[in-house]
Amino acid sequence: MNLTESSTAFSFLSVLVFAPLVAAAIALVLRDERRVRQWTLLATAAIGVFSLFLLRGFEASTAEFQFVEHREWIPHLGMYYTLGIDGISLLLVLLTTLITPFCVIASWTVVKLRSKEFMICLLIMQTAMTGVFTALDFVLFFIFWEAMLIPMSILIGVWGGPGRVYAAIKFFIYTMAGSVLLIVAIIALRLETGTFSIPALMDQPYDRSFQLWIFGAFFISFAIKVPMFPFHTWLPAAHVEAPTAGSVLLASILLKMGAYGFLRFCLPITPLATIHFAPAILWLSVAAILYGGLTALAQSDLKKIVAYSSVAHMGFATLGIFLLVHHGTIGGALVMINHGVTTGALFIAVGIVYERVHSRDLARAAGLGRQMPIFAFFLGIFCLSSLAFPGTNTFIGEFLVLAGAFETSLILALAIVPGIIVAAAYNLRILQRVAYGGTKNPDHSGVADLGTREILLLTPFLVFILWIGLQPGPFIGLMEASIQNILDIVARSSGALNP
Repeated sequence: MNLTESSTAFSFLSVLVFAPLVAAAIALVLRDERRVRQWTLLATAAIGVFSLFLLRGFEASTAEFQFVEHREWIPHLGMYYTLGIDGISLLLVLLTTLITPFCVIASWTVVKLRSKEFMICLLIMQTAMTGVFTALDFVLFFIFWEAMLIPMSILIGVWGGPGRVYAAIKFFIYTMAGSVLLIVAIIALRLETGTFSIPALMDQPYDRSFQLWIFGAFFISFAIKVPMFPFHTWLPAAHVEAPTAGSVLLASILLKMGAYGFLRFCLPITPLATIHFAPAILWLSVAAILYGGLTALAQSDLKKIVAYSSVAHMGFATLGIFLLVHHGTIGGALVMINHGVTTGALFIAVGIVYERVHSRDLARAAGLGRQMPIFAFFLGIFCLSSLAFPGTNTFIGEFLVLAGAFETSLILALAIVPGIIVAAAYNLRILQRVAYGGTKNPDHSGVADLGTREILLLTPFLVFILWIGLQPGPFIGLMEASIQNILDIVARSSGALNP
């Protein structure tokens, strides 16, 4: 693809990427913290609405990158400011821009200390996250990838729980360790090909031995971010200690960066290595599904349950991606989006429980549904989605992954089934304890049900859970051509390997 010819007159993606940074600069000069909150909500909501215009000009039938912007940056080093999206990155960009305003609303009354700085961190985070999904130059991608690390660590370390400093440091060290390997792989690709252009790197043939070690560097970096078992140990601490908005951003967006890296880089750039390592990664994904589910079932802290469920759900995403068959990979990509919606909603629900009873313990929250029937309704839908109940979004993604697994290996597919059963167990446990409880529940007589702000906060999540669950076609259609193109690259490599 000729990026220069594809360049657009209006820098649509640049506006999406850097508008939050401009909004953060404006927030910096505002003195009243209430005005900062109002401004941040207005800015993120406007950016979210603006991002929907991507759908109007997007052509879903092609795998080409669209809305491409290509400008000179440091040309003598081969670095260019290049942005663009395909069907995969489109949905992730929309997920980012539409989730962020709800993080602001979720923090409206909770974050009282240094709320101005908190909102500025959210806006900087949005710029970095959007940049990761739109960058088509590897150095630019890496800058956004690293830029996300600092504000997220600050969110955890300043506004988190009692163990926030430990959690922030652990998150920082793990991510930095993966980033070192990522930059080594980027430099090696530059020395091999003479370019940092991601589309150009996807079209290059590479020696098999070169692919193997490049894939290894990619894999560890992205597996930490997912996080895959056994690279997951930073996640529970980060989720438990992070403020509600931080947990939502971690679950809904940051974990997707690792899976996005697998789809964007591992499969098309190192297809021979992908084929070589896929069987091992499939079983690591099965281990993540089983381990995450069983560990979630053993927890009594609501946040820990949802955090470990993320390990299991992202296991479905990586399983689908590395099945390397149409249904499985489409399902894995859809699981990424569905997990962002459902788990983000569950973390907000846990935050609502904590605001009222000042505890995340299941026993302390038992029977809340009797005083909060509206909340119990929302929680019921979110838990049903998390356990992949038919008619909800998670069912569609995991069903496609399971179909791809049966197509690939009966033993592999059967190994997933216990994980599905365990997911039903821990989600129904949450629902039963919080909505109904037992015969001797704590006194919740002074607890109020959801207010208007909270109902408006949770309703869009419910809408998308049912929309994707009942009408998944438009969402699958947006990314199908891009995913099929990646699978075709892998298939051609497989054919060259086995003529």
